Amino acid sequence: MAILAYGVSYRTAPVAFRERLAFPEDSLTDALQAVTRSIPSVSEAAILSTCNRTELYLAMDPNEERGVVEWLARTRSIPEQELDAVAYSLWDQDAARHLIRVASGLDSQVLGEPQIMGQVKSAYDLARSVGTVGPELSLLSQITLSAAKRVRTDTDVGRNPVSVAYAAVTLAQQIFTDLRDTRALLLGAGDTIQKVAEHLTEMGVAGMAIANRTLTNAEALAARFDALPLQLTDVAAHLAEYDIVIASTGSSLPIVGKGALEHAIKQRRHRPIFVVDIAVPRDVEPEAAELPDVYLYTIDDLTEIIEENVRSRREAAESAETLVTDGADHYLRERRAHHGQAVLRQFRDRAAIIQQAELEKALKELARGDDPEVVLKALSRGLTNKLIHPPTTAIRNAAAEGRADLLEYLKTLYHLD
Repeated sequence: MAILAYGVSYRTAPVAFRERLAFPEDSLTDALQAVTRSIPSVSEAAILSTCNRTELYLAMDPNEERGVVEWLARTRSIPEQELDAVAYSLWDQDAARHLIRVASGLDSQVLGEPQIMGQVKSAYDLARSVGTVGPELSLLSQITLSAAKRVRTDTDVGRNPVSVAYAAVTLAQQIFTDLRDTRALLLGAGDTIQKVAEHLTEMGVAGMAIANRTLTNAEALAARFDALPLQLTDVAAHLAEYDIVIASTGSSLPIVGKGALEHAIKQRRHRPIFVVDIAVPRDVEPEAAELPDVYLYTIDDLTEIIEENVRSRREAAESAETLVTDGADHYLRERRAHHGQAVLRQFRDRAAIIQQAELEKALKELARGDDPEVVLKALSRGLTNKLIHPPTTAIRNAAAEGRADLLEYLKTLYHLD
């Protein structure tokens, strides 16, 4: 059994491909059950699906990797050759190293961004609740999160993180010189939208509305920022009132269509609307970018802004890589130790069986009235002979086969000169 990390990220695939591969949150339970049911050798599974990556972490037979490609391609309706062109697969220690880098924010589009650690933890918590996490992935997640915490606490990688939310607001500033003259509509009510609202408030935006599928969630977040709460179904009717739209929902289908934006532009007498779609799958129909007065950007368009703001943390990231390597090495040692426990249990169980058999034999002889001294000597001799029989045979065979390496190991094991 081995550990496979298989998937795509913003490094290997554009947002148009990532959204096709992404698993909506409400489908993850079914997907976890399906992958363990559909691929015979997969005994454990966890799925990490965010705006920047979709990755499967599986405990499985390494000879069955093609089955993962076929299942994922079939499940997400993507031709296998397209998946082969952008996907990566990493095994065992390399998989652990990758996941530690991901959870630490070292592989994020925003270097050191803090949300990913929580997303990794949530992915494993969900898989654990579904019953698709066993000892292999439990060990991986435990060591991953421990190493990621060390990276965040012992280095400056996560200090003053430049988030996707901050990049989106920065881009808005480049379009509108003074945000105090603008009104913003935010779609979603999660952590990213919360941070967007915080940044916009700091910039003094003139007005703000927060729309969410569940109105109570929109109301709770809107109350913190003196914003107007809306339901997502009402967004189209209010689009014309806002200069900035920033979207980050968990919807599997677009929330804002090209037609709705076209109608809003007409109502605004062709005053432009700036739209940043952070979501994957996307919340805004890509065709809206064709409209002359709509400036539509996706999460991939934020890369340049983010790059400028993270250069100062590159040195910290280099030192963090040492902690990543330490974590991956620790995972390998612990995994070997866990696998060795089964052998150790068998070894002890066999010794206990020999001990019990010799003891029962001795007790019967004592019950018959045999000389205790003779019985004890026979017990000692019998135990010794049976316990040293396997290593004795091993030493003889190693000598006969010229296995000097094995002889040296046995000498070290039994402290022989």
